[in-house]
Amino acid sequence: AGGVDAVKARLAEKRINVRDFGDGSLGISLDQTVLVEDLHDLWSCFGAGDENPEAVLAEVEVDYPAEIARTSDFMTHPVFHRHRTETTLLRYITELQSKDLSLAHSMIPLGSCTMKLNAASEMAPVTWPEFGNLHPFAPQAQAEGYDALFRSLESWLAEITGFAGVSLQPNAGSQGEYAGLMTIRAYHEHRGEGNRDACIIPVSAHGTNPASAVVAGMRVVPVTCNDAGDIDLEDLKRQIEAHRDRLAAIMITYPSTHGVFEEEVREICNLVHEAGGLVYMDGANMNAMVGLVRPAELGADVCHLNLHKTFCIPHGGGGPGMGPIGVAEHLTPYLPSHPLVDMGTDKSLGPVSAAPWGSPSILPITWAYIAMMGGDGLTDASKVAILNANYIAKRLEGHFEVLYTGANGRVAHECILDCRDFKADSGVQAADIAKRLMDYGFHAPTMSWPVVGTLMVEPTESESKEEIDRFCDAMIAISSEIQAIADGTADAEDNVLRNAPHTAREVGGDEWSHPYPRSKAAWPAQGPRDHKYWPPVGRVDDAFGDRNLVCACPPWGEADLDA
Repeated sequence: AGGVDAVKARLAEKRINVRDFGDGSLGISLDQTVLVEDLHDLWSCFGAGDENPEAVLAEVEVDYPAEIARTSDFMTHPVFHRHRTETTLLRYITELQSKDLSLAHSMIPLGSCTMKLNAASEMAPVTWPEFGNLHPFAPQAQAEGYDALFRSLESWLAEITGFAGVSLQPNAGSQGEYAGLMTIRAYHEHRGEGNRDACIIPVSAHGTNPASAVVAGMRVVPVTCNDAGDIDLEDLKRQIEAHRDRLAAIMITYPSTHGVFEEEVREICNLVHEAGGLVYMDGANMNAMVGLVRPAELGADVCHLNLHKTFCIPHGGGGPGMGPIGVAEHLTPYLPSHPLVDMGTDKSLGPVSAAPWGSPSILPITWAYIAMMGGDGLTDASKVAILNANYIAKRLEGHFEVLYTGANGRVAHECILDCRDFKADSGVQAADIAKRLMDYGFHAPTMSWPVVGTLMVEPTESESKEEIDRFCDAMIAISSEIQAIADGTADAEDNVLRNAPHTAREVGGDEWSHPYPRSKAAWPAQGPRDHKYWPPVGRVDDAFGDRNLVCACPPWGEADLDA
């Protein structure tokens, strides 16, 4: 009654949002949280009387199309039937949790991943329904708090990077790479240079860089690195000249994936700009830059930021991540837009994500981190991250060779430990060291990337000197264990490294056939005796597992419900 506008007015009074298609029709979405009372309110807004919704619905015949009707059983796996009380389910979940080594146990020194603290004070707003329960397409008048958060976060990230514009839409670092490259493509196409499709990528680049370039419709042009791990300027010049007329961009990572600040970064940017290309900077290593140097100041035209790295949104669990992009002034008109929200310009490349601001429910984490740290705190964090990495490199000197360093013998926020020479004398490889670290209560560093046979360590600023020393002590002890094999005082095959990690079941069993004692296997350092993390499984064949899918679960659909 009264037409669409009258219906919408009544709906607004009842705090019910619908979608207006603009043609006199309205769209309604219902889910499992809708109550009968909600249906009654909805019913009344369309002019219905006091009919009982339950009675009306009981008369509605529901007919699902055959192709979408479920014909199979569901929730047949034993896990859904074994736990019949909340108490047993709680214990099951806690048992699973105890198998995972997290920051609650020890430092996670994964290089390039930046596994820093996700403080409880930053995480708390994620649980608030005002953030988590808001529909991504709710009327913007109902999301003024979110709008304020978006604007301040965009301005902060612009200040940190030195760029003129920021888009929060990309949902991950990889999507940020894609969005940044598509922004560059839109720029070239608008200038009548749509033929520019060559993307120069150093061989030291993040693995996602070439994939993103291909998805963005570009041709990958590799550039070699020199012995110091830096981009080979002579090869870069050759490739620029060979592709000058079609050069779209270069993708660089700064600090480099090799863990050093490349001193020629400005020259690299100038060479590409002179040839008409643009510079995409991978922001994966921003944890070494915030407050110290801004990508725009180095010559970058666009840079993505891993909010799940530098800016404290947690990793893992399948996501979500966030990979906003910052762009220089000449690229701002091409930033992502969205058909359902007033954003962007007529030159925008269009949406790169389903929602206009990506995964906004996790943005309060980064907002809170920046707000609480402040400019001085963010700068200090970068300094301490660099200090911690260099402290590790110095403490391990003489035990492990740091593969790449800068002109002053320093690293950036991470260091690559070369483990390749151990194999000749002891047969020990990087994988053995990684597995042995589990016995010491540590997660392994990043293994065999970006250089095969190495370990890349990034302590971040979140770790105390005591924890970093505990990690260094473990690595030095492992170095001694390697030397014992090389000297012949430890068995070449049956030793703590080749058998690591050691599980509680193995160490506590009746049989023990190894030539070294149980204490050396499971308690190689004094610290873990009081608070020991036990690896849930023993030695696995990594290469076999990578090539063969192995599942210890009962087959889906065939599980014994009485198990």
